[in-house]
Amino acid sequence: MTGKKVALRAIEPSDIETIHKWENNPDIWRLSNTLVPFSRYQIEQYILNSEQDIFSAKQLRLMIDRIDQPENPTVGAIDLFDFDPMHRRAGIGILIDDNHRNEGLASEALQLLKTYTFGTLQLHQLYCHITPDNEASLSLFQKNGFIINGTRKEWLLVQGSWVDEYFLQCMNPAK
Repeated sequence: MTGKKVALRAIEPSDIETIHKWENNPDIWRLSNTLVPFSRYQIEQYILNSEQDIFSAKQLRLMIDRIDQPENPTVGAIDLFDFDPMHRRAGIGILIDDNHRNEGLASEALQLLKTYTFGTLQLHQLYCHITPDNEASLSLFQKNGFIINGTRKEWLLVQGSWVDEYFLQCMNPAK
């Protein structure tokens, strides 16, 4: 899947170090509900076992590569999780490396994934969960057709304080 600025591709063994760095960044742990670091071995095993198709694994991680940077293209990852083929829905999450934020890359990657999920996978809806203080993510998803449809009050415990969490949905416009 290729756009004007980015391409989405499957995970490769060469992505181990990049994913290991991202997954072990404590600054983003609260966004992924992570409490402990991942070992390089765990990341390696995840990548080596990621050849399962989305219907078996119920998840899919795609790497986001910048088209104009062939020497070091990987700038992020976009995930589908809780894939439910019966009800034709999936959760979505996205991570863009700190050095490449605010360049429109996440928006294009999100649009490419929406095209794939609504077209190829024939999903009825995508959803995500975002805290109200994550203004960048809220803006990204709302600009790309996601609507806040609910609030989970005091849903997450973050550094000793309870934080709300929004539930956003994007429906397949062709359905």
